[in-house]
Amino acid sequence: MIKKIATLFALTVLVFINFSIWSYVNNPLQLQPWTKTTMGVTYDPMRKEDTQTGNTYPSEADIDSDLALLENKVHAVRTYSMLKGQHKIPELAAKHNLNVTLGAWIDGNLEKNRQEIETLISTTATDNPKIIRVMVGNEVLLRDDIPIDALIEYIREVKKRTNSWRPVSTSETWDVWLKYPQLVNEVDFIGMHILPFWEGIPADEAVDYAFERYHEVQKAYPNKPIVITEVGWPSDGQPFKHATASRANQAKFLREFLNRADKEKMTYYIVEAFDQPWKKSIEGSAGAYWGVFDADRQPKYPMDGDVITLPNWENWAMGAAIFSIVLMALFLFTRSSLKLPGVLFFGVIANLAASTIFWSASVGAQQYQTNITVVFWGLMILMQILAAVILLIESLEIAEVIWHRKTARTFQPLSPSPEFKYPKVSLHLPIHNEPPLMVRKTLEALAKVDYPNLEVLVMDNNTKDPAVWEPVRDDCERLGSMFRFFHLENWPGFKAGAINHALEQTAPDAEIIAIIDSDYILDPNWLNAMVPYFDNENVGFVQSPQDYRDRHQSTFKSFCYWEYAGFFNIGMVQRNEYNAIIQHGTMTMIRKSALLEVGNWAEWCICEDSELGLRLYEAGYDSVYVKDSFGRGLMPDTFSGYMTQRFRWVYGAMQIIKGHWRSFLPGKKSPLTTAQRYYFLAGWLPWFSDALALVFTFTSLILTAIILYDPIHSELPINAFLLPTIGLFSFKVLRGLWLYQARVPCSVGQSLGAALTGLSLTHTVARGTWQGLFTSGKPFMRTPKYEKQGPLFAGLMVIRHELLLLILLGSAIGAMASIEHFDNLSGRLWISVLLVQSVPYMATFATLLISIAPHFGKKGNISSEDLDEA
Repeated sequence: MIKKIATLFALTVLVFINFSIWSYVNNPLQLQPWTKTTMGVTYDPMRKEDTQTGNTYPSEADIDSDLALLENKVHAVRTYSMLKGQHKIPELAAKHNLNVTLGAWIDGNLEKNRQEIETLISTTATDNPKIIRVMVGNEVLLRDDIPIDALIEYIREVKKRTNSWRPVSTSETWDVWLKYPQLVNEVDFIGMHILPFWEGIPADEAVDYAFERYHEVQKAYPNKPIVITEVGWPSDGQPFKHATASRANQAKFLREFLNRADKEKMTYYIVEAFDQPWKKSIEGSAGAYWGVFDADRQPKYPMDGDVITLPNWENWAMGAAIFSIVLMALFLFTRSSLKLPGVLFFGVIANLAASTIFWSASVGAQQYQTNITVVFWGLMILMQILAAVILLIESLEIAEVIWHRKTARTFQPLSPSPEFKYPKVSLHLPIHNEPPLMVRKTLEALAKVDYPNLEVLVMDNNTKDPAVWEPVRDDCERLGSMFRFFHLENWPGFKAGAINHALEQTAPDAEIIAIIDSDYILDPNWLNAMVPYFDNENVGFVQSPQDYRDRHQSTFKSFCYWEYAGFFNIGMVQRNEYNAIIQHGTMTMIRKSALLEVGNWAEWCICEDSELGLRLYEAGYDSVYVKDSFGRGLMPDTFSGYMTQRFRWVYGAMQIIKGHWRSFLPGKKSPLTTAQRYYFLAGWLPWFSDALALVFTFTSLILTAIILYDPIHSELPINAFLLPTIGLFSFKVLRGLWLYQARVPCSVGQSLGAALTGLSLTHTVARGTWQGLFTSGKPFMRTPKYEKQGPLFAGLMVIRHELLLLILLGSAIGAMASIEHFDNLSGRLWISVLLVQSVPYMATFATLLISIAPHFGKKGNISSEDLDEA
């Protein structure tokens, strides 16, 4: 009881700390206040749902309500167009005592330009004292819409036809004014845009930069008045070079600029009054967020009080806290054997994962979304949740391995008592086109097994060449009556079909079926040490680990050996604690009556061994796993064989999921225990993680192509990719090294080699997962023995898909790094995402090179001396 209270208290403290971090990150920013009336803002009346190409536009009532909102907050507004009802702005502004700098939009559409000019002239002809300036065009030369001479003609026409006291000019960026002094001669004042964000200036330097540019133009044209017709900073959107768009940066820039401009008596217009989501289509995401008010006409922050980076952060923090509590409850509810440090470790990861998901969701919630972007964000959040589940499962594995109390399900080899009655064991040895020399050594080792009641059935399955299978038959005859040989021609069902036939030939009094692979040399004591476990009538199968005797032949095989060892020393040991091990098709024993009860070996599944183990669990049988090695076989000789073997395991697992999915549904009707359901799914989830990583890789390549094609209007979805890529990859590496040092008897270098070979199979696993989920009927893929290593070109063809993706990712990284637009944190993070995604493909290439390199003077053939090394 005390332990439960301590655990609950510790988890509560974690949630409180997590909430406190949210509070710290969102501490109010204490900025220089602005308490005066702002001189002017640019104004576009379009609403959140309006677009430039649409036929709808704000009504007169909409404009009036906007101007009423600005009354007493600003002295003046500046407009851009005279069409779509905006010619009424001066009249409405007068009601609210607002001055107007009236603008006509000029671009390459000459017919529309004429409408703008005529409406501008007719509106300024009215006796409205609130119209204080007239603007002909906005950034016309910057966009290169019309020649400068054409713009000057428009300006001259307006000045001539209005013939009023109101000064006339146009608006351009500061550098355009320096470039075209002839334009300065035509205007009554310089209407200048200074937008440090679009020049990539960091927010901390932006105000100084703005004033430097102002004084530079002022110095160039000392006799011409200057009005800053646009100056500001966006509150959200993608960064531009070194400029970051954020609520805090916008507030900081505006307050500092307004106070300095007031001291220097500058005339200015802040861009802009209200956010304009339609600007995304022309300026990118940042274009939508320049407003002092958002598109719903709500102020983003007070101008004279503290600024909070994420409004309503308490709601998001509370959501993350509740979600983390749910996650901890789901995962830790049945973990009574987990020590308190393990609970705390898992709790920390659960809180971080929950906060990451809610932080990403909060980013999307603060932005203006379309139907397409809503779907995109929904998918990205879903992917993050899946990534978080994978992260939590792997975290729980670390916690259980490192901080797990020893239980009664830790099994050791047994020694039969003098009274022990030895049940008959029928050992089945399936072979297909195996080298006779290798099988001979397996048979000779079987002949030395110290067990008094044993038969050995050798099932040769569809070997065509008599020179291959007849020597094995002869060896069986030579070794005595304990061995029986069967040659099967045109036999269906692959390996499962062969051992099902062996069942029919098994001695009637046999009680236990044992299976080993054709390359395994058994310890003589295997049966004596393991068979006594069947005295427990509920034990359905007993399993010993796969082990290998050829790891000293090459660096490649050494790396493979330790990669295999991780599963048998970590995963299988932990699963055994919950009676949920994977049955693999060698070094396994099955109670014959149980095997017949559940329906023999499944010929529809290429991983018939794992499938049988699951059916035995479904029938209510228990398992035993002893991690001691009692037999050693041969690993794949080539990287191609290594990949093929892993593909078969993954594809077969997907077949099992499709065939037994009902057993994994929650509820009491499932024939599996809660722990068995969890550990089978948890064991397969890393493969789904690799499949998910492949989806993210393809997605990131497509997005990168779009971004490079149109960098201004594209977004880097960093928030959605950090956890599923960099987060999962980093944790996967940490987990592997940590668990290997805790459970696998190898050096750090050997664990790194295991990590390399494991990473090299990432694409193979992803391909096996997707193909297994959406196809069926793949034939059994045998792992060949004595396979000769091909030349480099043949190896490169084997990994051609991985090489193509590596080249594409490398090209994407190079292209992103070469574009100045992405020389910022977001760009570097995106390059990091691409780099992390390329690591498995680099590992594949490196492992291939290691596998084909000569080792110890050997070129790839296995000699009889190699087989004797163990």
